[in-house]
Amino acid sequence: MSTRISSWPAATPMWVDLGANDPKAAKSFYSGLFGWDFISGGQDAGGYVLACVGGRAVAGLGPKQDPSMPTTWTTFLASDDVDVTAKKISAAGGQLIAQPFDVMDSGRMALAVDSAGAVFGVWQAGNHIGAERVNEHGALCWNELHTRDYAAARAFYSGVFDVSYQDVTEDGLVYSTMRRPLDGREVAGVHHDTGLSGTTPNLWMTWFASDFVEGSATRAVELGATLLEPVTDSPLGRMAVVRGPQGEVFGLIDAPRTSE
Repeated sequence: MSTRISSWPAATPMWVDLGANDPKAAKSFYSGLFGWDFISGGQDAGGYVLACVGGRAVAGLGPKQDPSMPTTWTTFLASDDVDVTAKKISAAGGQLIAQPFDVMDSGRMALAVDSAGAVFGVWQAGNHIGAERVNEHGALCWNELHTRDYAAARAFYSGVFDVSYQDVTEDGLVYSTMRRPLDGREVAGVHHDTGLSGTTPNLWMTWFASDFVEGSATRAVELGATLLEPVTDSPLGRMAVVRGPQGEVFGLIDAPRTSE
């Protein structure tokens, strides 16, 4: 378990949120799955709520801004200056879905698509630092980019966030970890995912920690989800991939816990 009270270093995936067609149903699903409690994001938050574990924020949930868009978990990467990062996104071949804007006194953010087509957010912390607990049951533990254009994606994120990479390719898996510039810590993964179907966009995938993956997977199905990948062992821990009742995809993993 790790509790965080200060801003996350730049380039760290530090928050995820879900835009749902039915936020009430989504709250019921994740409360039943992870035991999340919810608190309002504020009077002007438009129905956005913070999901909490032990009174600390772990994720966000709110109504979908565009009902025609698919329901997905969006990964946010930390930035010390969103406006500067936004300019780098454009210069590196990405596109801005939402130009930088203030979210009350919580922080400043932008939404973007990388040069290979994966959506992500950028967050500059104000009063809201992002995830306050990670690497424990029901909390964020890993984010990884699934992309068809591995080389282009790596070039994009190194150009925008000054990250470096550690190759971990083996047995036909083309994969690398993303190291943030502050201290070289491995904070995300990049997967050359040749299994993505033609209609599936490149995407950032969210992994939540589970103390008992079999139980969490079974409970998810009981609550209306489906398993895209059954519970299996991996070098990083026991894992499963879930599609939530509203179509959002996320992973469950009983991974070794780290301090951040």
